[in-house]
Amino acid sequence: MAQDNGSKLVWFVAGVAVGATVALLYAPQSGTATRRLIGRKARRSGEAISEAVSDTGRDLMEKGRDLYEKGRRVADEAAELFERGRRIVEG
Repeated sequence: MAQDNGSKLVWFVAGVAVGATVALLYAPQSGTATRRLIGRKARRSGEAISEAVSDTGRDLMEKGRDLYEKGRRVADEAAELFERGRRIVEG
């Protein structure tokens, strides 16, 4: 079974290589223009990913703060209930 997976991987890589070669041969632009286009697309993708990660990080921080505050309130209420119970027991 492991050999079968290795064989599939080899064929997949070969397919990617053939596809990339054909794409480059039939590209409507020169190599320089294609490299510039790829570079621009990569930068835009990187910026979009960076922005999404930043937004997600901010959201996580806000949710973390909310959870912390809720936890503090629950702990304060529990302490208050404990104190009430202690006073009732002591009389």
